[in-house]
Amino acid sequence: MAKDRQAQDEKIKVIDKRIFTADGEMRDDFQHQTASPSPEPPQPPAARTSPETPDGSGAQRAGERRRTLADTTNPDSPFTNFMESLIAQTYMSLGMLRNPYQSQPAVDAPAARQIIEIIAMLQQKTRGNLTPEEENFLTSHLGELKLAYVQITKAI
Repeated sequence: MAKDRQAQDEKIKVIDKRIFTADGEMRDDFQHQTASPSPEPPQPPAARTSPETPDGSGAQRAGERRRTLADTTNPDSPFTNFMESLIAQTYMSLGMLRNPYQSQPAVDAPAARQIIEIIAMLQQKTRGNLTPEEENFLTSHLGELKLAYVQITKAI
């Protein structure tokens, strides 16, 4: 019976594919996938542009399409209007938007991470029930929030 248990244990392999550890640090496996933060503060999401090709034309090759916030508009549905408030709250927690109740922007990384996880959970729970525009809106903003979170937490 011990041999059966040992054979079963050898067949099971668990791989953790989460980007962040329980402490909020980025795992070493994903370090190479993100750009190192620049010394200046990150740009607000609306000011970001799509990456340019080496020839400087700004055109993207087929298959390398990257969703950007410039490509995304709010489809003005009740769901995306609700999500917009969560997105704004996350940017306030990251210190990228001014909180109307505070005189200076302040970074609250744990709060930002919690809201990002809530948005990711909502994306998972609504998968298949959103219009393509709503899905694009949610995916684009969630990606930008995760990137901003990593940049802000690495700069701290």
